[in-house]
Amino acid sequence: MNAIDPLIHDASAARHARAGETLTGAGMLVQVLADEGVDTIFGYSGGAILPTYDAVFVHNREEKAAGRPGMPLIVPANEQGAGFMAAGYARASGRVGVALVTSGPGATNLVTPIRDCMADSVPIVAICGQVPVPAIGSDAFQEAPVSATMSAVAKHVFLVTDPTRLEATVRTAFEVARTGRPGPVVIDVPKDVQNWRGVFDGGSRLAIPGYRQRLARLHGARLPDAACADFFRLLAQSRRPLLYAGGGVINGNAAAAVRDFALELGIPVVTTLMGIGCFDTRHELSLHMLGMHGAAYANYAVDDCDFLIAVGARFDDRVAGVPGRFARHARHIAHFDVDASEINKVKPVQFHHVGLLADAFTRLRDRARDYGFRADWSDWRAHCAALKAAHPMNYDRASPLIQPHYVVEEINRIARGAAIITTGVGQHQMWAAQYFDFSAPRQWLTSGSMGTMGFGLPAAIGAQFAHPDRLVIDVDGDASIRMNLGELETVTTYGLPVKVVVLNNFGDGMVRQWQKLFFMGRMSGSDKSLHKKDFVRAAQADGFEYAVRLDRKADVPRVIGEFMACPGPAFLEVVIDPDAGVYPMIPPGQTCEQMVTGDWIVSRGSGTPRPPDPSEMF
Repeated sequence: MNAIDPLIHDASAARHARAGETLTGAGMLVQVLADEGVDTIFGYSGGAILPTYDAVFVHNREEKAAGRPGMPLIVPANEQGAGFMAAGYARASGRVGVALVTSGPGATNLVTPIRDCMADSVPIVAICGQVPVPAIGSDAFQEAPVSATMSAVAKHVFLVTDPTRLEATVRTAFEVARTGRPGPVVIDVPKDVQNWRGVFDGGSRLAIPGYRQRLARLHGARLPDAACADFFRLLAQSRRPLLYAGGGVINGNAAAAVRDFALELGIPVVTTLMGIGCFDTRHELSLHMLGMHGAAYANYAVDDCDFLIAVGARFDDRVAGVPGRFARHARHIAHFDVDASEINKVKPVQFHHVGLLADAFTRLRDRARDYGFRADWSDWRAHCAALKAAHPMNYDRASPLIQPHYVVEEINRIARGAAIITTGVGQHQMWAAQYFDFSAPRQWLTSGSMGTMGFGLPAAIGAQFAHPDRLVIDVDGDASIRMNLGELETVTTYGLPVKVVVLNNFGDGMVRQWQKLFFMGRMSGSDKSLHKKDFVRAAQADGFEYAVRLDRKADVPRVIGEFMACPGPAFLEVVIDPDAGVYPMIPPGQTCEQMVTGDWIVSRGSGTPRPPDPSEMF
């Protein structure tokens, strides 16, 4: 790396076919997107990004003439939709999603998706137009301080004021987005930089020595034999080991390695909300989701285990509400992660490893074979099976009203664990997490850490572009889908076979549940029973030929069967019991001993929580 030259030129790489050509900055940008394997762009145009939009058009015209698909540019209803589409694409595919928007409000409309991706470690590259370099800071038309705004919420932000660095910046942005702990990278590109003409290098990157050195250490951090021996020493002392798998297992493409390790040794597995799908929920070793709205048996298993093996999980407040009481009987905790800052951040651990998760667990499985490691955990597995039998998920199955759990069960019966499920945020999100089966990673797409309402529909669109032949279902709530309802038209504009289910309880169901439990039933701003939205007519107006309202329990199997069999876009509004709650529920700042299981799930504790104090979170 040359400290004087800000660019790296890889002499060993094959010469790019277009190296040496004179291109506009916009043309270089689009060529790098093509080189990075981008096959879909989500974005909304505007004055400051027009040169790049034109370059996309020219590129696609040339690709079409050559018989290649190019990079379709998908236009949403607004830029927030574009950001969530890029996120849905990235979450479903594991590849970097791309959003392309204009300056000012176009860029600021991406703030929420960028933060959402950062919070859930999702790799996207957001390219924003900007006013010309001389006008920056002058409050020019549609100018916004993108670097200042986005730097607080993105993994990294690049403002390109030197056009000779544009090509290298775009290439480096993809590198940063996808490597290490993945995340969103923003490139702010002034219009004059897009219009500049220069020589295309074909392989240059920015010199970012500190980042690449950290990456090299991460990739080189193989689990040494001594650490393997220490781990198996702790495991040998255990009678009740439990794997606690988080979103990092999926983001790090480590699901197969973790699954193989669990199966090799016969260790039960719980997952976080973001880890759902990293282990087949139908397997006998699966205890499904733990945490605030996790299965009672999953939380009890965590409480009972004596060795907790955390993998790609961060002991967040939705799981470890009271860190000192979480996994209270565990004599030892081991923590595996790619991010050193997560180790001992919330919960002290006795063993840790910072490195690539797939490598670590492949090595542990191999070492177990080499050591001939065997342990008899049959009593513990029987205990976990007994917990599942004694405290199963359940609801009011005799109610004359449509229960949302029943709707999810019926969809799941047809999908059989193979569908890609997206959600908004709220009660419907938790019912979907609790009652759907997932056979593989990247089938469960939801806004976890940020909890962003309006995520589900655009994420489903992005996922469908990532997997055109897969069944993609957005399970949404009436309040959440309103946030990005305009994207219904995007579904039909592009003829996507996305299935949209709205569980309508006429209000902000999760907020109302909290208001009932903790605010003496005062429904401040959460009751929408007088709102006039006709969702079916809205869907029909946006081109859905199948748009149905379901309000009779007896019709549930038939209507859901028709809905799922529809070959194209399909919309289903289901009027559910407005008083249906999400249970189990561990109130904030409390433990599974205070877990509320409702009327239909058997509890082994008192189930009598105290009201949250003012410092405790929603």
